Amino acid sequence: MDEIQFSALIDQHQAMIWRVCRLYCNHAEDREDLFQEIAIKLWQSRASFRGDAKFTTWMYRIALNTAITSLRRRHPAISYTGEMPDVAAEQPDEEAAGRYEKLSSAIRLLDDTEKALITLYLEGLSYAEMAEALGITENYTGVKLSRIKDKLKTMVNC
Repeated sequence: MDEIQFSALIDQHQAMIWRVCRLYCNHAEDREDLFQEIAIKLWQSRASFRGDAKFTTWMYRIALNTAITSLRRRHPAISYTGEMPDVAAEQPDEEAAGRYEKLSSAIRLLDDTEKALITLYLEGLSYAEMAEALGITENYTGVKLSRIKDKLKTMVNC
């Protein structure tokens, strides 16, 4: 893949990278730095993309791993944000806004792997795509996701 093709793919899928950045960073400057780190890591890893999986699955894996590594390396310069990725800007009513805030707060309390998995779930990836992006089995993905959902329900309903 040459530089022009790679740049076009990054442009086409940059919203996904920004969602990961928003999930793991509070400040705009940190999000921009993380975006650049992810783009660099994608460029450095482009030869490893064999086409066995969807390009976006490969991108998610690199983006999430880069975000988690960056978070651990720079903590507390990068911290989790209260925003969930790509949620509609307007809430229909105060009750819905309250539910959204509770869910958002609960997601912030999850560990890195749980955040990554719920992010992929909210993005609409299949269990197979989530498993591949995180390097776990599809069966474990289903089990772990079920536990995360139960955990979030408990946290939100408290």
